[in-house]
Amino acid sequence: METIRFGTDGWRATLEEFTTPRVRMVGQAVATYLRDEGLEGTLVVGYDARETSRGFAEELTRVLCANGFDVLIPERDRPTPLVAHAIVERDLGGGLAVTASHNPPEYNGVKFIPADGAPALPDVTDAIADRLAEPDPLPADDHGSVREVDLTTPHADAALELVAAITGGVDLDGRTIAYDAMHGSGRGTTDALLERAGADVECLRCDRDPTFGGGAPEPAPGNLEDLVDRVTGDGEATLGIANDGDADRIAIVTPERGYLDENLFFAALYDYLLEDDTGGAVRTVSTTFLIDRVAGAHGEDVHEVPVGFKWVAGAMADHDALVGGEESGGFTVRGHVREKDGVLVALLAAAMDAAEPLDDRVDRLLEAHGTVVQNKTSVPCPDHEKARVIDDLEAEIPDSVAGTTVEGVNTADGFKLALEDGSWVLVRPSGTEPVLRVYAEATDAERVGELLAAGEALLEPLV
Repeated sequence: METIRFGTDGWRATLEEFTTPRVRMVGQAVATYLRDEGLEGTLVVGYDARETSRGFAEELTRVLCANGFDVLIPERDRPTPLVAHAIVERDLGGGLAVTASHNPPEYNGVKFIPADGAPALPDVTDAIADRLAEPDPLPADDHGSVREVDLTTPHADAALELVAAITGGVDLDGRTIAYDAMHGSGRGTTDALLERAGADVECLRCDRDPTFGGGAPEPAPGNLEDLVDRVTGDGEATLGIANDGDADRIAIVTPERGYLDENLFFAALYDYLLEDDTGGAVRTVSTTFLIDRVAGAHGEDVHEVPVGFKWVAGAMADHDALVGGEESGGFTVRGHVREKDGVLVALLAAAMDAAEPLDDRVDRLLEAHGTVVQNKTSVPCPDHEKARVIDDLEAEIPDSVAGTTVEGVNTADGFKLALEDGSWVLVRPSGTEPVLRVYAEATDAERVGELLAAGEALLEPLV
């Protein structure tokens, strides 16, 4: 169906379009795809904290079972990375997660996760989209079974083992961490993992609210004011952690900086990992060049990919990368499932901060490699117009942006204009919302504002 489009991270839509009959068609398409490819095995269906997610997950489960597949389902909403981990840990045939991630409560979504636990690439999602059809059940005797399972304990065990191997041991005894679940699926998962490691956890918004308090479960600075106050104020918390709605992304709050820019956290994470290990990094085109400077200081390589963690995951496998990430707060590390995991990285961030305050590490990195500031904005654009606008933009690429010469153009994902002063501006279509994104990076916020304005001005006559 034309209304079902698999974007950067699955199919998301408002509940006007994301309906039970269409969800059932996706379930049938996945079953048909797996059968056609000769892929067998038990599947898992997870879901987030939205009002409709459990019901949609049950519909998917019914369709898959009617097509002969055994299906596992968690006892309650759980983070998407736990679904990906279960696929690999239990050697399953794949799985589905019903989630709209950080989108507002009037949205829902579904993503297919293949047997390797990494996000599905376009050849897979295209093949699924080509098979959209009404459910076609097998005879009742051939139906599969459904069973509720614990996805949390195996993931927590694996996270503790991996972080202990990286850090030499995980001991958060005596440390107080403020955790904001934003009413999402991280509640009772991320905080429980931190407590298992010995931390005292102060919970914010760790109750289930399918409306997410009336907003979007997006861990952006404007949505985390209480968490920032808890860490930068007179309280006992020395670190703040937040997850988005399905806990595949993370935000960090520190005593000195408050909200820690995700790019700076990525650089700090990579720098920390390189203390006792080797390997390159994978970053998206919208992620800071600071990663490249950290890599260069250690003689390592950086691999730039389009936006979307599926590309990060693929490049991590191709290059045996030590870490992969994106500026929106999605990260994973070598030795773990190749899917962004805000639960695992929460534990890793806490262990890093226990070894050395994150503020101190970031200070050292900026002193060594220079200040970096990044921001982004959005320009409304209907989905059906995005390709046309990007095509038209090719003929409008200027020789200079905001008074600085364009030194190079990267077309891996939209247009990224590298300027001779080391700054850059990127224009690309969002894969999850009806907007075009404009990103910019420079040495100070004023310059970033100028670059963003220039990027918007490029788009105005085309949209």
